[in-house]
Amino acid sequence: MNEVSDSGLPLVQRVVTGHDANGRACVRSEDFSPTRLIPTGDAAFLQVWTTATVPADNNDETDGRERDVGTTLKGGSAFRIVDMLPGQESPMHRTNSIDYGIVLQGEVELELEDGRKATIREHGVIVQRGTNHLWRNTTDRPCRIAFILIEAPAYRHNGVPLDEAKPEQVDARYTQA
Repeated sequence: MNEVSDSGLPLVQRVVTGHDANGRACVRSEDFSPTRLIPTGDAAFLQVWTTATVPADNNDETDGRERDVGTTLKGGSAFRIVDMLPGQESPMHRTNSIDYGIVLQGEVELELEDGRKATIREHGVIVQRGTNHLWRNTTDRPCRIAFILIEAPAYRHNGVPLDEAKPEQVDARYTQA
């Protein structure tokens, strides 16, 4: 297998389990897929899985990759691989979700709205709790991050919910992404 992702990184292996006619565990599918460059050109994405609800319904036989999802999935969850390209950054944004990010390869800089920055290196984890932030790859190599986003109510400051500002709401380049 010589194919690579648009980022130049390897394909992503996905194994999906389920149950057979006797209720026993089985592998439902296995594939190798590339991340694909998004129209903004700053990253390559691969949707791995989604759930329509939280908690998830393991009786739903829909291939979670086939659901239509934006940055987040209202009422559900989304799991994607993001390859952040060298020298690129996302817009400042906030989602009504709790996001778990695991840096699989490389490193990425997280910047918060107050200007504070943190570098998350390979094997580091991020717990993003509805804060206004951006991602930046300050290196000369792609950074691969696994992101799991689960819908959450808006963060309330002094009882007032903070407005969501998804990338596609704050930067027109992301409307098509």
